[in-house]
Amino acid sequence: MSLRGIRSVSPSQPTLEGAGVRLRRAFGFGDTGEFDPFLLFDDFRGERLADYKAGFPWHPHRGIETITYVLAGSVEHKDSLGNSGVMKPGDIQWMTAGRGIIHQEMPDGDQEGRMHGFQLWANLPAALKMTAPRYQDIHAQDIPELTDDDGTRVRVLCGSFWGRTGPVEGVAADPRYLDVSIAPGQTKTLPVEVDRHAFAYVFEGSGHFHAASAPRGVLLEDLATDAIVRAAPVKNRYLVLFDQGDDIRVSAGPEGIRFLLASGRPLGEPVAWHGPIVMNTQAELDQAMRELRDGSFISPK
Repeated sequence: MSLRGIRSVSPSQPTLEGAGVRLRRAFGFGDTGEFDPFLLFDDFRGERLADYKAGFPWHPHRGIETITYVLAGSVEHKDSLGNSGVMKPGDIQWMTAGRGIIHQEMPDGDQEGRMHGFQLWANLPAALKMTAPRYQDIHAQDIPELTDDDGTRVRVLCGSFWGRTGPVEGVAADPRYLDVSIAPGQTKTLPVEVDRHAFAYVFEGSGHFHAASAPRGVLLEDLATDAIVRAAPVKNRYLVLFDQGDDIRVSAGPEGIRFLLASGRPLGEPVAWHGPIVMNTQAELDQAMRELRDGSFISPK
């Protein structure tokens, strides 16, 4: 076994999206080759209705898959094909936009006004860019939740882990998407397939991700002893991008740590994008823009 190194550690950045939703963006809309097949990751949460109520009104998608995971509050969705529904705490929606869909997502808070969710974009390979759109709407009770002897808890949203397989099926990049909680003071080693890019996003607690050497962006003088020069300190809203290897190791702080762990097989294809439309060439983007203007973007077939 080889422990993965750490390429970078960085806080997610405040961003306005949709009609004025305040969120934090961990990565996206730039050079995302190190995250391939993933394109973007947003953490949208708020304690005030004004932070998120404007939502994400009608907008197009093509050439990607959008993965929405709700922890608090709810998200109502509708689309141009007549689909609609409400995602509630613990639910996940894996939407394959394929050749094109226009939809809206409108978040709402719980009784205390809290809203929390994540959206991850996964690229589609060229051969599937123009596939038919589809949804996989998964309810919280249908997501496997595993607990180890040391109190480590893992929800398997997609892919296989510890002998269980998540309910999302037929995804091109064959990703694994996990919600991991580690108890205070515990150190845990988790397997990640060696041929996949991988990242972790911390959203509760704090701790250290161990590495074979000091990660980029972490100054040695910021690390207390030689023993933890090989570890990257992280806390709420921090992103960790891993290097190659087949394991990651994390030590939880005094309040424990909870993070999303995503890994996927790189597509290695050119990426041309314009907002939520992601193709392989500029010519394909131009075609999508023409279809949006002339009303032929949504195909009934």
